[in-house]
Amino acid sequence: MSLKKRVSQPYEIKGVDALFGVEEAVDNSSAAFLIPIEQIVLPHQQPRRYFAPQAMHELVESIKQHGILQPLLVRPQKDGKYELVAGERRFRGAKTAQLKFVPAVIREMTDAEALELALSENLQREDLNPIEETESIVALLGLKLNQTTESIVALLQSAAHPEREAVDNVIHSQEWQSLLEVFNTIGKFSPESFRTNRLPLLKLPIDVMEALRSGVIEYTKAKVIARIRDEALRKSLLSDAIQNNLSLSQIKERLAEIQANTPGNTDKKSSSLKKKIDEAYSKVKKSKVWDNPNQHKRLQKILVELEALLVESSDDN
Repeated sequence: MSLKKRVSQPYEIKGVDALFGVEEAVDNSSAAFLIPIEQIVLPHQQPRRYFAPQAMHELVESIKQHGILQPLLVRPQKDGKYELVAGERRFRGAKTAQLKFVPAVIREMTDAEALELALSENLQREDLNPIEETESIVALLGLKLNQTTESIVALLQSAAHPEREAVDNVIHSQEWQSLLEVFNTIGKFSPESFRTNRLPLLKLPIDVMEALRSGVIEYTKAKVIARIRDEALRKSLLSDAIQNNLSLSQIKERLAEIQANTPGNTDKKSSSLKKKIDEAYSKVKKSKVWDNPNQHKRLQKILVELEALLVESSDDN
């Protein structure tokens, strides 16, 4: 009798022998069972969306050689299937490796519990990129407080101004206490650090958000590039930053140049030009140009042009 026919229901794994014989199912929330992979479905709300191709390739090769070493976590559905709660990388790797059955722990849980477990697993493994992490935490807060994403964001923003009397009412409310419990469970952010450092990511332009979601650029760099409103200029800098692995300081320099050359930014252009002249003047005073007779003529020519420019400016005024 084939293995596929003999394992039509989940069975507890009791060592290697269980792979070749029928075991009686037991009611044990921590026991691992063999489940046909075709009976497992992904949840509608997934913390993860991007998986690094190279890392996935390595995982698939490992699964082919050694199988799945850590069981998946699933919860039963009304249609007889099982929804994946934790272990999406292993699940996808097993499908690519064409496994027919996978080990899994079956546990009854609510939507909020399932999302919290999935999020917690990924946060502990640092598997989520900043966008996925932010979206997942907001979604988890929404489930815990039974509120929409907009309401969660508004609640976080409402505590941003401690000088306002209304803030005292917010931070002593039951909603805020529930919110604190979630952040304490996650253990990675405070409400304030999450509000200031992560919520802005949800408003990033689509092109920057997708680059961040796919893991090709750090979120600190993404936030700087997102300041460019012109789509063509922003995409150009984004592409340059990714292809040439520009540092954060290099990106900021490029941003300053773009802003200085943007029509309507006269004040910024003037400020940048003054800064450059001050820097040049400081460097000239410290240089040895005064001791080099061959450079005196060039310096004299520059001074003449500068004086002429000043005279023109005086006449215009």
